[in-house]
Amino acid sequence: MAAAVWTDRGRRAATLVGTLTGSRSTHTALKSQYDALVIGGGHNGLVAAAYLQKGGLKTAVLERRHVLGGAAVSEEIFPGFHFSRCSYLLSLLRPHIYKDLELKKHGLKVYMRDPHAFTPMLEEGVRGAPPRSLTLGSDLKMNQMEIGKFSQNDAKAYPEFVAHLEKLAGAIHPLLDAPPVDIPGITAGSLRKRLAAANTLSPIIKCGLKLGKNIPDFYEIVTAPIMKILTQWFDSEPLKATLATDGVIGAMTSPSNPGSGYVLLHHVMGELEKEKGAWGYVEGGMGGVSQAIASAARSYGVDIFTEKDVGQILVGSNGAAKGVVLKDGTEIHSKVVLSNATPYVTFKNLTPQGALSPEFMKAVDQIDYTSPVTKINVAVDKLPNFLAAPTPDDKPGPHHQCSIHLNCESVEVLETAYKEALNGRPSARPMLEMTIPSVLDPTLAPPGCHVVSLFTQFTPYHIEGREWTDQDREAFADTAFDWVEKYAPGFKKSVVGRDILAPPDLERIFGLTGGNIFHGSMSLDQLYLARPLPSLSNYRSPIKGLYLCGSSCHPGGGVMGSPGWNAALTVMADQKHQ
Repeated sequence: MAAAVWTDRGRRAATLVGTLTGSRSTHTALKSQYDALVIGGGHNGLVAAAYLQKGGLKTAVLERRHVLGGAAVSEEIFPGFHFSRCSYLLSLLRPHIYKDLELKKHGLKVYMRDPHAFTPMLEEGVRGAPPRSLTLGSDLKMNQMEIGKFSQNDAKAYPEFVAHLEKLAGAIHPLLDAPPVDIPGITAGSLRKRLAAANTLSPIIKCGLKLGKNIPDFYEIVTAPIMKILTQWFDSEPLKATLATDGVIGAMTSPSNPGSGYVLLHHVMGELEKEKGAWGYVEGGMGGVSQAIASAARSYGVDIFTEKDVGQILVGSNGAAKGVVLKDGTEIHSKVVLSNATPYVTFKNLTPQGALSPEFMKAVDQIDYTSPVTKINVAVDKLPNFLAAPTPDDKPGPHHQCSIHLNCESVEVLETAYKEALNGRPSARPMLEMTIPSVLDPTLAPPGCHVVSLFTQFTPYHIEGREWTDQDREAFADTAFDWVEKYAPGFKKSVVGRDILAPPDLERIFGLTGGNIFHGSMSLDQLYLARPLPSLSNYRSPIKGLYLCGSSCHPGGGVMGSPGWNAALTVMADQKHQ
């Protein structure tokens, strides 16, 4: 189980509670018949439900936990401390979904971060000065001054690099907001159906036209190791390592592995409040996104229920999905079923044995869910004070609102951490991405206190072939805290509680198979037409009326709402043609 510690330092002892304010279901009674059922109340499932209901299908959402949001959830782990327990930053929420569902009206408030990245060094300061650090934000001239501490050539190259990435990322947008090309529809069936399927070519044509002469550059960044790309542009290790973290975040890969370039691109193509590439903190934690989407869905008439654990998808004698049965035995019937769970959970745990071919099940078994992530949520009674950017009187500096990259001085450190996990051992010097959202959002912690998120890599699912123990969790957290202490002395004394979620905990609690935050690796063999499998890229399963709508589908994890939106479009199209 997840390890949780509450240290009594003048506070009463408390236990892990895990409740989300305002997350309980409405008093709507669960009906026995719906047009559409969505398994899982994560953000994609909620988006799908909202659009299905707007499209005229009476829809219900069934969430197994006591809180809505899936991985985008807020929980009060320790009294008075509210955490984004799994997902922790917002950017890739598609603008049209934000606008269509009027999420601002439904309570979504985002604190924008600027600057957004802070990388302190572990080094002796020169002549009494603090150690160096690298801070990056929206001010290009300030970024160049920061980079110039390490390399004037890199400072000159940086604006062109940013413009290059933005051009490539902008070209992808048409692909995010539409299902992949319907290859079976184009190549088989009647002429009318082929012509209709040909419309699915439009987004990829738009993408190609926007890329133009940059198509070779796009191909390179999608297929190449991120280090090949970064080395073409830059020399300084702190800059390359800081940028490389976005190429490996959430992925069991190294900056030297092919495909890590796409993961970087994936993380720069978002926007918030019309600001490209921006990331922000949601007021009240990431559950605030889910709550806003749920509120919008309810306003359209969606019935949303928590603590409704689906035991099995019902398949009729005609081989089509006809609803679900809950673990308490309650049957609920529907025309269509959408699963926001991973393909593994959907087809191995929820679908009746024998309803799917052995060949298909073998393919499902081959989906890669490897995860390098251990998430540590920390309650502290004092703001961390970094040697590289000290602030007086526990006052937050601009760098406190950033993604704070620790153990990211050089790419070699990241490579070593990756290799240790690949050999079955948690990294001795892990890559740490620290965020302190309570610096901007005062609703998250008691006065003077803060919530700290440590998104750590690299840790294996099994430790040298065996299961994680609580002792392993505590030992790895101690290692992570020891490293934080080197950058911010006094951090360990400020800790009043910690919640340690190794990959198996992320799987058990949030349903993330393998602990993978993307519902499946964002590797080249699991993108676009092959996400999560070539036979599943159009959101339809082999069982008629059963669809996938979660992050396992195109365009993948992190692009909030798009898989749910695209799945809803697919369902509506199928209903129209029936």
